[in-house]
Amino acid sequence: MSKRYEEALEQVDLEKKYDIKPALELAKETATANFDETIEVSVRLGIDPGQNDQQVRDTVVLPEGTGKEVKVIAFAQGEKVKEAEQAGADVVGGEELAERIQDGWMDFDAVVATPDMMQVVGKLGPILGPQGLMPNPKTGTVTFDLERAISDLKAGKIEYRADKAGNVNVPLGKASFELDELYNNFETFTDALIRSRPSGVKGRYILNIAVSATMGPGVKIDRDEVLKLFK
Repeated sequence: MSKRYEEALEQVDLEKKYDIKPALELAKETATANFDETIEVSVRLGIDPGQNDQQVRDTVVLPEGTGKEVKVIAFAQGEKVKEAEQAGADVVGGEELAERIQDGWMDFDAVVATPDMMQVVGKLGPILGPQGLMPNPKTGTVTFDLERAISDLKAGKIEYRADKAGNVNVPLGKASFELDELYNNFETFTDALIRSRPSGVKGRYILNIAVSATMGPGVKIDRDEVLKLFK
């Protein structure tokens, strides 16, 4: 461990489960790197990801944004090209855009497409899929309503999904955010996550919650305090 990390670790009681705001404040205080670190939340879920009725995957728009400028590309044709451009898409195209990506260009954070362009986008699956960038109707990125899809992504829409171990990790914002901004994003995300509880889950759904800065130690949060928000 680096000296900086050891000093940050000394500020955190690893055995304690903090209330939400004190945990977020600690995450901010331990973000001492020479860049604006991301504050992340990690949740361990009581699910069996191998069961089809226990999958967790959805999207949520964080009210305070993520603190990151999101580069969005759009696959569209006809009148939808202008709609995508006016909505703020950074690049709009069709076959030529697909070829650009196949040649190695990946300078973007999100991809949207109209349904009639999925034949073009489909062949990019081996490239976009592993990066979590493949447009999907379930996440609202395959749609004719490009204005809303692009605006939401620019405003702070994120996708969350449980990994093979049942963990969900998402950004809440930057260390430079005000505490209330991080709290608002935390509350919005956890509300969405609780609403995403699969019907096949029995027993406890949320097992553990922690927040951390990119280069900082994890700060455990009292799950009961989180659940009280939504009773």
